[in-house]
Amino acid sequence: MTLPITRGLLDMTSLASTIAADIQPIRHSSIPAKLGCALALAALADRLFYGERIGLSLTLFATAMACVSALFNHAALDLRRAMIAATILVAGLVPAVEELNTLSFPILITALAIALMVATNPETTEFTERARALRNFFLLGPFRFFLDALQVFNMSAFTRGIALWLLPVALGTVFVALFAAANPVIEQWVSLLNPKILLEYVSVPRVLFWTTMLALVWPFIHVRWRRRKVVTTTDADGPVPPLPPMVSAEFLGPSTILRSLILFNLLFAAQSILDGIYLWGHVALPANMTYAAYAHRGAYPLIATALLAAAFVLVAMRPGEPADKSKVIRPLVYLWVGQNVLLVASSILRLDLYVGIYMLTYWRIAAFIWMGLVALGLILIVARIALDQSNRWLVRANLIALTIVLYTASLVNFDAFIADYNVAHSREASGNGVQIDINYLLTLGPQALPAIDKAILLRPGSPESCLVSRRDRLVEQQRQDLAWRSWGFRNWRLQRRLEAQVKNQPAG
Repeated sequence: MTLPITRGLLDMTSLASTIAADIQPIRHSSIPAKLGCALALAALADRLFYGERIGLSLTLFATAMACVSALFNHAALDLRRAMIAATILVAGLVPAVEELNTLSFPILITALAIALMVATNPETTEFTERARALRNFFLLGPFRFFLDALQVFNMSAFTRGIALWLLPVALGTVFVALFAAANPVIEQWVSLLNPKILLEYVSVPRVLFWTTMLALVWPFIHVRWRRRKVVTTTDADGPVPPLPPMVSAEFLGPSTILRSLILFNLLFAAQSILDGIYLWGHVALPANMTYAAYAHRGAYPLIATALLAAAFVLVAMRPGEPADKSKVIRPLVYLWVGQNVLLVASSILRLDLYVGIYMLTYWRIAAFIWMGLVALGLILIVARIALDQSNRWLVRANLIALTIVLYTASLVNFDAFIADYNVAHSREASGNGVQIDINYLLTLGPQALPAIDKAILLRPGSPESCLVSRRDRLVEQQRQDLAWRSWGFRNWRLQRRLEAQVKNQPAG
C-alpha cells in the first residue's frame, strides 16, 4: 500500500519538469479563437452561477462546454469513440438533473473528464494509463490556461519578459492575499493600494470568478494529453510547432526562480516583522484595531501560505537542476524556508491564544498536530536540499514522521485531555476564558466524566435534572464498556479514577 502512494507522490513532484516535453496538443487550432470561446463560456457561467443557486444551470453549462470541446477537437474524434463519450456524458448528467448534491456533482465532473479522454485520447488503453491521464488532467489542466493564453503574443522579447515575471508576480499576489486575510495591518495596507474609482467599476470577486472559470474550461477546449511517443513531422497534421521559449526554458528556469525567491523573501519578511512587533512583542496596534482581532486571525491562511511555499520549493529545487546547484539560489531558499518555519510558529501561537480564550476542541488539537507536521516537513525540505537527497528520501521521511505521529495519537486519551483542559481553564475555575460548555463535554463520552463532575461542582446551585440524566447515561455507557467483550485498558483506568474521585468527595 505504501509503495503505490510513494510512487504517486514522486510522480507528482517530477510532473512539472516533464510536462512541457511530454504534452502535445491534439490539434493546433487558433489560440485566439479558443480564447474567445473560453471567454464566452466564462460569460455564460457568470450568467448562470454568479450570485445564484446552482442546480439545472450546471447541467446546461456542462452541455455547452461539451459542445464547444467537440467543436475544437472534432479532428481527433471517430464515430465509435464519440458515441461512447456521449453515453458517458449523459450518464454523468442524469444524477445532476435528478438533484445536484455532494455526490452528483463529482460524478458529473468525472464523467466530463472521462468522456473527453475517451473521445480525444485513444492511445490510453490500460487502466493505469487512464488513471494517470485523469490525474494529470485535474491537477495540471486548470494551470495551463495562464501559459497557453500568452501564445497570443508573437513578440518573443515581450513573451520572455512575461515568462520571467509571471510566476513571481502571480504567486506574490497570492501570498499578499493570504497575508491580508491573516493580518489586519497588511489588509489595511492593501486596501490603500486599491483606487476607489476602480473598485466602483470592477468587482474583485467577479474578476476572480471569471479567472477561475477560464482556467477550468480551458483544458476542455485546448485539449492536451501526455504521449508515450513523440509526434514526428510525418504525421498527418504536419510538424508540431515548438513550444514557446517561456514554457521550455524561462517559466521555471533559474532566472525566474531567483526573481521569485527575492520577491517572496521580501514579502515574508514584512509579515514576520509585523508578527514580531505585534504578536510576539505586544506593541500597541494602530487605531481602530484590537489585539484580539490581530492575534485570532490568520492561523489557517498562514498554514496555507507555508504549504504553497513548500510546493514551490519542491518544484523549483529539483535534484540535479541548475537552480539546485546555484550558490545564490540555495541561500535564498534556506532563508525563505526559515521564514516559513517562523510563519508556522506564529500560526501555532495564534491558535494557542485562540484556544486560551475559546477552549479546546478536537479540530483545534488536529490543527496543532497538522501545524507541527508542516513545520517538520519544511525542515525536511531544507535537509533534502542540503544533503543532496532525492524526493524519494523526502517522501519516505515525511511518511515515517506521519506514521509516528498517528501511532502516538492513537495512544492519547484526547476526550479526557480536552475535558480536563476546558474545565481547568474555564471562567469558573480560573477567572478567565469562557464559561464551561457542559453540552460539549457531554458529547466527549464517558472519558469526560471526571471533568464533568468537577464542572458540576463549580456551577452554582443544584445541577439541572436533564444534566444529571445525561451524566447518568454516560455512567451506564461506561459500565457497559467494562464488560469483557468491550473491555479496554483506558476504560479500566477511567473506572479506577471515578472510584477514587467518589472516595475523595466530602460526605455531605
